[in-house]
Amino acid sequence: MTARSYLYVPGDAPGKLGKALGRGADALIVDLEDAVPAAGKDAARAAVRGWLETADPGPVEIWIRVNAGETREADVRAVAGSPKVAGLVLAKVETAGELTGVDALLTGIGAGDLPVVPLLESAAAVLRAQEIAAAPRVARIQVGEADLRADTGITPGDDERELLWVRSQVVLASAAAGIDPPVAPVSTDFRDLDALRASTRALARLGYVGRACIHPAQIAVVNEVFTPAEDEVRWATDIVTRFEAAGSGVLLDAAGRMVDEAVVRQARRVLARAS
Repeated sequence: MTARSYLYVPGDAPGKLGKALGRGADALIVDLEDAVPAAGKDAARAAVRGWLETADPGPVEIWIRVNAGETREADVRAVAGSPKVAGLVLAKVETAGELTGVDALLTGIGAGDLPVVPLLESAAAVLRAQEIAAAPRVARIQVGEADLRADTGITPGDDERELLWVRSQVVLASAAAGIDPPVAPVSTDFRDLDALRASTRALARLGYVGRACIHPAQIAVVNEVFTPAEDEVRWATDIVTRFEAAGSGVLLDAAGRMVDEAVVRQARRVLARAS
């Protein structure tokens, strides 16, 4: 199953790291950046490296968010060699050239094909989304909306339509680059779960396939939204079965509606998210 929920966990909180794997998230983003004060970066890096040596993640993916600037290389060197790390989330990426540098660093330390996820947190980064998406090792791209709002002055209303262009831009850039669909940004209000559900459903309709969470209370809602419903799976299974039986071309579904290759591709995406 494609990961649906990505729980941020501070890298300088060993107690939280120890509990995070059992919170129900499909993936963790262990944070060496914003969640860690400047004076605590070295200690957090050492704590995460030690935790990786003993942790048993089971089916949970572990991603590490590393700092931008001068601290990035030290962060990468500390964690990239662990076989338990699914990939790196790169904070505050501005250009595709940064990713070329990260690729060279990872290649130099023997990190294999470890993927990276650039966080776009400024207007300039969002406008370069397609270039960044096509850079080496990029598995998907994400938007850091809190920083983006600060950079642009955007103030979302209840329906968040002020962010619609940015969110759609990231989906289109991902599809154009042939990388995985994006994971949606966090909602900082972890108490209003009804609002979270409505927002997450809107993001799913836009083409997002998961969402980052800042609190364990958000995980169940995000998992629910990004888990295909039984009727969706039945529809998708029927479409793919009919198409494969027909061999190719245009056919009709159970309701008599036309089905072509584009509909079949959508059905296969549903089944991929459900498996």
